[in-house]
Amino acid sequence: MAKNITLAIDEDLLDKVRVLAAMRRTSVNEMVRTYLQRLVEQEQERDEVTEELLKLSRESRAGMGAWRPSREDTYSGEPRFDRWR
Repeated sequence: MAKNITLAIDEDLLDKVRVLAAMRRTSVNEMVRTYLQRLVEQEQERDEVTEELLKLSRESRAGMGAWRPSREDTYSGEPRFDRWR
């Protein structure tokens, strides 16, 4: 069931949005609804990707082996990835 909401918006911006909506043959209401739906979908997708990455990291059997950077290497100020070239 759709619910009504009230938005406070600058009059000049509303005029521009109305023109844009008319050019797209839609309504301001539909534009706002579509924008909010996309926003929610993007957040859900981000959450799903984050959860999948966390799951992969928890289940990973990979490791660094015996190698560990020394304190001097870590804080030397040298570019870190140049050491493996």
